[in-house]
Amino acid sequence: MATKIVLLAIFVSLLASAAYGQRLQTRRMSQARQCRLNRLTGSQPSQRIESEGGVTELWDEYEDQFQCAGVAPMRNTLRPNALSLPNFHPSPRLVYIQQGEGLLSINIPGCAETFHSEPSMGMRAGRGREEEEEEEERGRSSGRRDLHQKVLRIRQGDIIALPAGVSHWCFNDGNEELVAVSINDLNNQANQLDQRFRAFYLAGGVPKRGQQSEQTRQNFQNILRAFDSNLLAEAYNIPEDLVRRLQREDDRGLIVNARHGMSVIRPDENEELETDQSSSNGLEETICSFRFHHNMNNRREADVYSRQAGRVNIVNQHKLPILRHLDLSAERGNLLPSAMHTPYWSMNGHNIVYVIRGDAQVQVVGSNGQTVMNDRVNQGEMFVVPQYFAATFKAGRNGLEYVAMKTTSLPMKNPLAGYTSVIRAMPLQVLTNSYQMSPNEAQQLKTNRGGQTFLLSPRNN
Repeated sequence: MATKIVLLAIFVSLLASAAYGQRLQTRRMSQARQCRLNRLTGSQPSQRIESEGGVTELWDEYEDQFQCAGVAPMRNTLRPNALSLPNFHPSPRLVYIQQGEGLLSINIPGCAETFHSEPSMGMRAGRGREEEEEEEERGRSSGRRDLHQKVLRIRQGDIIALPAGVSHWCFNDGNEELVAVSINDLNNQANQLDQRFRAFYLAGGVPKRGQQSEQTRQNFQNILRAFDSNLLAEAYNIPEDLVRRLQREDDRGLIVNARHGMSVIRPDENEELETDQSSSNGLEETICSFRFHHNMNNRREADVYSRQAGRVNIVNQHKLPILRHLDLSAERGNLLPSAMHTPYWSMNGHNIVYVIRGDAQVQVVGSNGQTVMNDRVNQGEMFVVPQYFAATFKAGRNGLEYVAMKTTSLPMKNPLAGYTSVIRAMPLQVLTNSYQMSPNEAQQLKTNRGGQTFLLSPRNN
């Protein structure tokens, strides 16, 4: 009898594995059909959602190049003292902080509340510092403290990994706008819904004013509004009139002004409150202790450096281990004027490239030997280099700064020129016969770039 049960379990497991493999194959085939591209170009956001405290801009997720990569790009701009309301999304998100600094909290279910702050919410309009300090002292004396999960300090140059289904909020406590550019990986296996971008907000929502489509409004709304107020009152053990505060219509949008300030604990104040070890649930050593961000502006950490061409910083699963679980990574490049990124193809993922500053001439070639992109891209534009498509770009007179977000946690490039290129790796006889050239010409083809790798200096240097 036991043997039959084991055999049945193995049979069911095999069936499940076959079904899972078939789903993967179907998804890959669907993606392949979406990548029959004839034209690529630099793209600007197509929708703009105005909120009280900032702006949310969305690229058209149905644009061919984003359909091919399976991503939905967006850009959030938070004004000083603005709060991006708590929300979660069904697919992993990779975020690059283009400008500014602020506070970010990623609320992991099951992880302990290891930080505390006083209940006072900072300076209120019309109140003096002495009154605020008196209230904070009363809070301390009464034993009232606000427990919460870790709050991260984020700043310009950070790449941030946001897992699917995990709620998060962001607050701009700086003196300039906080600009965050991100991609949502809709094709990721974590997303078992359709390939439509959506976010589940715990407050706020797209206001009725503006030019947003009805679908956009439906994709960004407070999910608490739809629950029965009696059930929520019972769940939270609070009065029903307080529940109605959670559910009321709010025209402030997705980003609001923090009228009561935000005196949550700052991560740089080193006031972490250690919890009792007996409360450990076994997760603290894994996801609860993960790093979620890494700064890409550090010159000393450059993976590729050329005095004549610039530098490239790469953040993959080795530098930021959580990316292994999201299967995403990023590259930040800083090219000097007229410097060039070697022609290459990406072996295991799509590249979604955003121009931070400057401009560049970009060329992308498909398997049919036809150019699918030959455009100049400028600051604020985004374009996709699909997997295996060959691409190169040359910085303009003012140089080029870019961030490329990739749909793989361990990206691999195959360069066509330079010291590590596929051309240099070939024997002279293969080159002479392939291109009908002399051995001397083949030698120039192999070695004229010397020790340069991914970044190539201007030809006249």
